[in-house]
Amino acid sequence: MEKTILMVLISMRNENAVKVQSLLTEFGCLIKTRLGVHDASTDTCSNYGLLILELTGVKKDQDRLAKKLKQIKGIRVKLERLKVK
Repeated sequence: MEKTILMVLISMRNENAVKVQSLLTEFGCLIKTRLGVHDASTDTCSNYGLLILELTGVKKDQDRLAKKLKQIKGIRVKLERLKVK
């Protein structure tokens, strides 16, 4: 068994969030779990965000999602496949 985790670091969050969300919607059937984190308070909101996604589906589609996210300026992506023993 294998778990696939996609980590997405978003800079310029206010500008890139819509682009990222569009891709996540396009590949929505691959996303089993989604966790989004950014610093926020009552008077400020961070311009950086972190998404952690647990993916399902075939590797080819997972790789396509990662590749498309990497094409957005200001986005860093790390795809990890972890074997469960």
